[in-house]
Amino acid sequence: MAIESELTYRETKRIKTTHQSPIPAEEDSQPLPNLPHEIIVEFLSRLPVKSLLQFRSVCKSWLSLISNPQFVKTHLSIASKIDDCTNQRLLLSSICPHFDLKSCSLYSVLYEQSDNAVELDYPLKDPHHSVWIVGSCNGLVCIAIEEDSIFLWNPSTRKSKKLPNSGIRMRYGCFIIYGFGYDESIDDYKVVGIFCVFGSGGSYENEVKVYALRTDSWRRIQDFPCGIPLDDSGKFANGALHWAASGDTGSSHSWVIVSLDLAKETYGEVVQPNYGDGGFDLTLGVLKGCLCVLCNFQGTRADVWVMNEYGIRESWIKLFAIPYVTDPGNYEYSPPLCISKNGEILLEFGSGLVLFNPKDGTFRNAAIHNLCACLEADIYVESLVSPNPDNVLRGQQQ
Repeated sequence: MAIESELTYRETKRIKTTHQSPIPAEEDSQPLPNLPHEIIVEFLSRLPVKSLLQFRSVCKSWLSLISNPQFVKTHLSIASKIDDCTNQRLLLSSICPHFDLKSCSLYSVLYEQSDNAVELDYPLKDPHHSVWIVGSCNGLVCIAIEEDSIFLWNPSTRKSKKLPNSGIRMRYGCFIIYGFGYDESIDDYKVVGIFCVFGSGGSYENEVKVYALRTDSWRRIQDFPCGIPLDDSGKFANGALHWAASGDTGSSHSWVIVSLDLAKETYGEVVQPNYGDGGFDLTLGVLKGCLCVLCNFQGTRADVWVMNEYGIRESWIKLFAIPYVTDPGNYEYSPPLCISKNGEILLEFGSGLVLFNPKDGTFRNAAIHNLCACLEADIYVESLVSPNPDNVLRGQQQ
């Protein structure tokens, strides 16, 4: 009904006379009613991205509506509030038989217990050395190809943008750590690059640059303040990127959580909980929009902590402890990717994904077909957000 209301009367008549018996003259003389624009927007904004991409060809007015930044914002806002995972997908990097990116339905993995991984047509496909998932936000994914080729990419619309060169000359002993997030204050997406160089005698220096999508350019900001970042990429939560870092900082811990506010572009330190005694390794993650820490205790168990109120030490809560049922060898659990409605925790372990049920302490493998080995995993929401700077819009972090 909604589709026909957007077509002209002549087009509607042609369709009906082609597939049905001739229309009586007295009925043919009456024009079809048009649905109010608000109803059409309400209807379309609740459809999946795949359907909307097809509906762009229905008529010019629908093409204009679905491409409108305000509609994209509305669609994203509705999609971000849906908590049943039906509009979220797992992004998986693989190395068998070559570097590749695949995706599968998060809902199917959690509730239907299996899904097929679909090969994605990402920028610079089939690289020689590496594909690195930096992070995802509002349906945009930041990936690094061969370390120094950075792309913003929407897997749902297949649109991508290559970032300009940062101006940093890569040389021996140099490595890069990235982070990706959304600056709500100016409605912009930003990529942060921390360029570290080790010198003689164990010394090092770093240079930090921020790329802004609106200006399509890099700017240098204050150097990273605390040692060397230990995470592969910054974790985005509460408008800031976060890295674990080592170094002499005066903290009660041997490491700190360094934050970078994307609006102010200033650093801070996030207070930590009391993890308990014993040797452990710590890894940052994000769970339901909150900063979380996975604390690995030397192959015996991994504790998961979540900061429910950002910046408040007393709000840290230990959600659960995940035991290592056998000797993990060189493998450790990753921070949880998500928690299902029935309480199962999805996380990486080794070259695959597992689901842990803290209620009874049981594990099961996440059955993802057409995936022989997983290097990295992330979750993205399906959206219409464009990686092009002229279409940046305000949205919700995902």
